Amino acid sequence: MADKPKRPLSAYMLWLNSAREGIKKENPGIKVTEIAKKGGELWRGMKDKSEWENKAAEMKEKYNKAVQEYERNGGSKDAGKGKGKGKAAKKPVKKSKKKDSEDDDDESGEESD
Repeated sequence: MADKPKRPLSAYMLWLNSAREGIKKENPGIKVTEIAKKGGELWRGMKDKSEWENKAAEMKEKYNKAVQEYERNGGSKDAGKGKGKGKAAKKPVKKSKKKDSEDDDDESGEESD
């Protein structure tokens, strides 16, 4: 069975991927972290982001259809969870020792007054 579809990129990430080379050319020797910082500044300064928002919306629609198809073909809604990505799995709750020892006393057969 095929792997679960990957989540689509945001409008900003689509734009940054297309603008990355231009940022590098304008700023030779720029570090990766500085490219992201400069990209963020440019993105915030953009007046018309509709082109990128439309592309992101189209990608999200395709992703949603792909997920539905994946689930129809036997893919699990929980597939991909618990592989070290995203939120950490919750650990089972431990009973306190005090409570356990009280339960043991009750089960020992001794009558308490």
